[in-house]
Amino acid sequence: MCFDSCSGDPPTPPDPRLTAGLQTATNVNTALAGAFLNNMNQVTPTGSLTYDVTGSHSFTDPSDGQVYQIPSFTQTQSLTPAEQNIQNLNATARTNLGQLAADQSGRLGTILGQNFDPLAQAPAAGNTGMLNTPDPSTTFGAAGQQQHTFADAGAQQTGFANAGAQQTGFGPAGEITRSYGPADNFSADRARVEEALYGRLNPQLTRERQNIEQRLADQGIRYGSEAYRAAMDDYNRQANDLRLGVTQTAGTEQARMMDMAARRAGFENAAQQQAYEQALGRGTFANAAQAQLYQQALGRGTFANTAQAQAVQEALARGTFANAAQQQDVAQAATRGQFANAALAQQFAQQQARLNAQNAARSQYLTEQYAARGRPINEITALMSGSQVSQPSFGGTPTNQIPTTDIASLINQNFGQNLDIFRQQSTNQNALLGGVLGLGGNIIRSDRRAKDDVVRMGSVFAAGDDGERERLPIYEYSYRDDPASTRHVGPMAQDVEKIDRGAVHDIGGVKHIEPHRVMGAILRAA
Repeated sequence: MCFDSCSGDPPTPPDPRLTAGLQTATNVNTALAGAFLNNMNQVTPTGSLTYDVTGSHSFTDPSDGQVYQIPSFTQTQSLTPAEQNIQNLNATARTNLGQLAADQSGRLGTILGQNFDPLAQAPAAGNTGMLNTPDPSTTFGAAGQQQHTFADAGAQQTGFANAGAQQTGFGPAGEITRSYGPADNFSADRARVEEALYGRLNPQLTRERQNIEQRLADQGIRYGSEAYRAAMDDYNRQANDLRLGVTQTAGTEQARMMDMAARRAGFENAAQQQAYEQALGRGTFANAAQAQLYQQALGRGTFANTAQAQAVQEALARGTFANAAQQQDVAQAATRGQFANAALAQQFAQQQARLNAQNAARSQYLTEQYAARGRPINEITALMSGSQVSQPSFGGTPTNQIPTTDIASLINQNFGQNLDIFRQQSTNQNALLGGVLGLGGNIIRSDRRAKDDVVRMGSVFAAGDDGERERLPIYEYSYRDDPASTRHVGPMAQDVEKIDRGAVHDIGGVKHIEPHRVMGAILRAA
């Protein structure tokens, strides 16, 4: 017995030693190619840098014993003739400088062996005792007493006649309307509108739902199927839109009635506001007259206080003039003290300059002595630094990378894919064989017209009436009269009839098959 998707033996796993050997060979070849790409020769205006293969060494792969020859490279730097000549001249110069440094270092023993005491011959340092000046002037003569008082200018006027009381109240203008309409904000009227509209809408929605359910049943769409749920979702959305429209219409009627009540309340409050404004105008006129009397009395008091302030300013001016004269005497005495102190400061600065000049001469002498002492050492150091050997430099070599092919992963991945295919084929074969072997009883209903949601899974070989091997299709299906839509696996009576007529029976216009006879035909073809 064989199926359309026969599953043979599982794929052979890859040999790990062979896979490791192939991966090592790929890595070695990639490394060699990268070495030849990266060892790039360079030619510059001043010289060249070359790479040559000068030998090799053997590498043995421990996994398979494969021997690889790994080349060895030698890097050679060469200068152009002109640069080589300059290099030779520089080498000669550095050699001469090194010899001079060696000769001079031999003379340092004589120089450093002499007694060196520059402080003994240095000029004397400045004496701080010469900085002696008299104490500066800190006082000057008295300038007289300041004037702190002046004649009394009289008392200020702080009161005037009463201008009368202000009007602080007026008669009431009437109560303000603070609410309107019934306490439930016309909710009862809105409910009556909704009940009237729903009384017309609900019967229509019920008839529409019954029509949709009947149309789906006529189209063969089962209750609870995806198509049934999609159709009912469309109906429910339309019904919800109609109900929302009823709610909106009732809300609009409620808002209209509330607006009418609000307009009546607004008219009443406008009349109350007008009466309030009239009473307020009368009170404002009375207060304006009282304020005028108050301003007249305030003007008289202000005039009296202005005269008193003028007298104060005249007395203050006299005191200010006396104080200015006293301040002038103070300034003149201070100027005389500052002049005396400036003379003392000039005398101190002259003494400080003489002290600084003596110290500068001593410091200059010591600097010259130390410079003469260190000059031979500095000369030898300079000669030695100039005799150092330097190497020519070249630009960096660009690096080119060749990615390594991961052969081991590719082989293992291919094996995993083949193994997955083998497992899937085995699963399909077991499902088909299980569906055929699961046929029980002496006779079962297998008419294609009694089945629904038919899906072909494959086919098996069966021996026909003439002994020839023929393909018998196998399907997955459910019976149309099964509310649970239980899935089954097996052949169709119409296909069995083409192979073995005796295995099919017509009972009440519905074709049935003998499972044991069908199974025998399948086994004979195996």
